[in-house]
Amino acid sequence: MAELRHSSSSLGSHRSSSSPLRAEDRDRPIWWIPLLGDDLIRTSPQKSKVSIFLILFLAVASLISVYAIVNHLNVPYLCKKDGIVLNCPHVKESGSRWENPLSATTSWKPCAERRIGGVSDVLPENETNGYVFIHAEGGLNQQRIAICNAVAVAKIMNATLILPVLKQDQIWKDQTKFEDIFDVDHFIDYLKDDVRIVKDIPDWFTDKAELFSSIRRTVKNIPKYAAAQFYIDNVLPRIKEKKVMALKPFVDRLGYDNVPQEINRLRCRVNYHALKFLPEIEQMADSIASRMRNRTGNPNPYMALHLRFEKGMVGLSFCDFVGTREEKARMAEYRQKEWPRRFKNGSHLWQLALQKRKEGRCPLEPGEVAVILRAMGYPKETQIYVASGQVYGGQNRMAPLRNMFPNLVTKEDLAGKEELASFRKHVTSLAALDFLVCLKSDVFVMTHGGNFAKLIIGARRYMGHRQKSIKPDKGLMSKSFGDPYMGWATFVEDVVVTHQTRTGLPEETFPNYDLWENPLTPCMCKV
Repeated sequence: MAELRHSSSSLGSHRSSSSPLRAEDRDRPIWWIPLLGDDLIRTSPQKSKVSIFLILFLAVASLISVYAIVNHLNVPYLCKKDGIVLNCPHVKESGSRWENPLSATTSWKPCAERRIGGVSDVLPENETNGYVFIHAEGGLNQQRIAICNAVAVAKIMNATLILPVLKQDQIWKDQTKFEDIFDVDHFIDYLKDDVRIVKDIPDWFTDKAELFSSIRRTVKNIPKYAAAQFYIDNVLPRIKEKKVMALKPFVDRLGYDNVPQEINRLRCRVNYHALKFLPEIEQMADSIASRMRNRTGNPNPYMALHLRFEKGMVGLSFCDFVGTREEKARMAEYRQKEWPRRFKNGSHLWQLALQKRKEGRCPLEPGEVAVILRAMGYPKETQIYVASGQVYGGQNRMAPLRNMFPNLVTKEDLAGKEELASFRKHVTSLAALDFLVCLKSDVFVMTHGGNFAKLIIGARRYMGHRQKSIKPDKGLMSKSFGDPYMGWATFVEDVVVTHQTRTGLPEETFPNYDLWENPLTPCMCKV
């Protein structure tokens, strides 16, 4: 107890001796506050350094945050590519299955329209360097791209373009003429200040059949994705000499990043403004889209699904799909017959199939599409317009998709036989209906590459990118589908995170980019 009293008195003496103000404290101003305390500075220099460091760190972090906010508000929106990853700024918006959640952050608008009130630099027909004639081969969308390229090539060489011929394709078996599908007068008038276009071969050229058969009148050595300079150096001299020349084949014969930007802008002008379908096609497509939006009795959004799983696509992909041994044997025979050089003896195909699926180069099966859409949050009641050919495997292959989304319809379900009778005369007219109904949809989903899908996504980007255009990451999805231990919750998270920015927003262009899918740089301007 005596020791306790002694220690207490000692503690009291210490307190009393430390309580009076020191002389230096009396001399400081009234507003001075010892933030860290002189005693702390003198007795604990290490703690003082830590506190100062924390204050400096907070100050720097605050400055960075302010800069980021100002930068985000003032810089126009643009997704940037890091390798194969697309990075977009995070925006706090309410998520929506039917609207592009990041579209409000963009500041890009279409700017490939024709010049209003501008001075035309097109020479009279008899003063151009000659006439260019092309066959637009393939299906509707491949033909569309060929027409856009033909206008661009005629501009590069200052030549008169003869209205392209839509060549009958071995697969499509279609004899559609340009005027059967497109508005010719609008096409010529809209481009009158850019390129001289005539409806037919000039009368003074008597042997018109020569353009289709004579080697002397044909340029055949044009490489794929040729530069503008190639046409000036190699094709233009022959046009000046012969006056009328045919270019064939003419599929993908003009590059993207090796031609002037104004030429790429002209191609967009042709694609998005000059090439209009005939009024009756536009009206029928509007009617089908309207019926899609009112299938439930009340206005409802709808999804358009471009399902690429025809027998030809499955065979050409050389990918492996779920099926019986008999199915796989029949597919192997089909591939050997159609593509003998690629098939060889078939021993290498299994490894090739695994590699292609890993790289995301295989078409998605209908069942895989259904699982991805459900993971994205689309309910069973979703109204889905299906644009596709005859699905390989028929109803059995479609069963998983139809079970999860029973409201699958096609144009044949929405329009009567009499309504579609006039369009059945030309396969390209039916393809045009699918194209327009998909273009007008609230959400567009592609399942594999191809001209149809990339033209739809490019057009939706160009026209405002307010509507979702979903491009599944098939490479990453293949890993998820192949993981037997992945639970549904983890799979849903993977799907949602992976596709947050794969919704059809403008993307920064890169070497050898595809103008038709991503028209940003040459054809869109900052607001």
